[in-house]
Amino acid sequence: MLTTLRLTAFGVVDEAELELGPGLTALTGETGAGKTMLVSGLGHLLGSRGDAGIVRRGATKAVVEGRWEVADDVAARVRDLGGDVEDGELVTLRQVSSQGRSRAVVGGAGVPISALADVIGEIATIHGQSGQIRLASPERQRELLDAHAKPTGLERYRANYAARRAAAAELHTLEQESMARAREADMLRFGLDEISGVGPQPGEDDSLAAEQAKLMDLDELRTLAASAHGALSGSEADFDAPSAVGLAGEARKALRSLADRDPEAEALAGRAVELTMLAGELAADVAGYVDDLVADPLRLEAVGQRRAALAGLTRKYGTTVDEVLAWAQASSVRLGELVGSDERIETLRREIAELSAQLDADAATISHARRAAADDLAAQVKAELAALAMPHAELRFEVTDAPQGPHGADRIELLFTANPGSEPAPLAKVASGGELSRVRLALEVVLADAGPEHTYVFDEVDAGVGGAVGLEIGRRLQRLAARSQVIVVTHLAQVAAFADAHFVVAKESDGQVTTSGVRLLTEEQRAAELARMMGGASSSTKGIEHARELLAQAAR
Repeated sequence: MLTTLRLTAFGVVDEAELELGPGLTALTGETGAGKTMLVSGLGHLLGSRGDAGIVRRGATKAVVEGRWEVADDVAARVRDLGGDVEDGELVTLRQVSSQGRSRAVVGGAGVPISALADVIGEIATIHGQSGQIRLASPERQRELLDAHAKPTGLERYRANYAARRAAAAELHTLEQESMARAREADMLRFGLDEISGVGPQPGEDDSLAAEQAKLMDLDELRTLAASAHGALSGSEADFDAPSAVGLAGEARKALRSLADRDPEAEALAGRAVELTMLAGELAADVAGYVDDLVADPLRLEAVGQRRAALAGLTRKYGTTVDEVLAWAQASSVRLGELVGSDERIETLRREIAELSAQLDADAATISHARRAAADDLAAQVKAELAALAMPHAELRFEVTDAPQGPHGADRIELLFTANPGSEPAPLAKVASGGELSRVRLALEVVLADAGPEHTYVFDEVDAGVGGAVGLEIGRRLQRLAARSQVIVVTHLAQVAAFADAHFVVAKESDGQVTTSGVRLLTEEQRAAELARMMGGASSSTKGIEHARELLAQAAR
């Protein structure tokens, strides 16, 4: 239930606050006084599109605040959004800046406009002229029938229908791309088989290149190594030729004798020993290197062939062996995905078949429930229409077979006629504005009897009807208000007389700025306002007496 509605700098409303209670609340006032602004403010709390034009001239922003008494399930949804509900009271706020930026707050938490609409849409509904247009649509007619039929399995059907549609779209994509995937898989298999046949190892191309260069330069290497060995160890052909090892030995002996005579040279003698040892080790290593330099034509040929095989891979799959191996790893993963796609196709086909079977069963159950409820709902609405001065009205929900859609396999059309002897036709084609208003009200009254508590806002539900019908509309709104909160914007005194609370919207101007204000009427003031609405002066004695009679009649 909406307990407080506050508007600030909203259109012609500078500042207005309504303290609302249960039952039926009427909003009246002269044409152009600003009643629609209050409904528009509520609409912004239900997610209406906000634009800078709604901001009062001279203000930086327009603000609408609503306080609601909510049930535990709504409070839980608010907490899921990060908001708070204290003692069952929820505060919602919508703000529109003069630049057109919009902001929504639910329970103190900033949320998207859609989230605000979802939460408040659960507990409040606005019925305006656009609602009458929507009533003529097959979608809204289906929603109304389902609200009465409450078909079991509908939520499961919707979920399965969405799942099947997603699976079918994926399957279509996979099947359309199957030839391309097959070609790609064959290409990857060929490449992987080729690489596997060669069996390259990480860095192998670099190591083979170095080995091949060594084998090809063997004679030059041997000459250079032999020359180095001669310099280190001396020449076998010339025993008197100096050598690094011999010279180091002589230096060691001299420094040893020096150290024996001068202790300060001991360190020099030690280093000479190290030099002699290092020269001897180096000479031995060079000799070993020379011994290993053995010509191997077969190995040279094998290395050349191996490098040629690797070059065949690096021409196709990467500039180096390491890049070839990286390509092979990525291609192996991709090949697994391609093979898995074929398996996925089979899985999707099974899923679609299972979902289709479940959808067929649920669609049949839903159709049965709708057909069973259609006559009952039409009969109840017809009785309400008779009370609304439409005694000859015929209304029928026609349920026919249709291809499966997101809400079942039925085509639902609301057929209507207001005149005896006329064959019912689609509501959108034959109903006038006033008839649409009464059909909509009758449906709400019937459906509300079995529904949860709700806040209903009716904007000029009495449009296009006369005084006698207005009394019946007022009675129906009063009946609806027995279990739900009802707010009605009306021009008919016959409707406003049934209200438990009556607010009047008045327009004032200082010659430069026009402002609308809202005030709660006392019983005496209500009589004066009803007199004005019935076309008489608000101070007319006769008009006041007539208004009091109307209030008494409504009270009875």
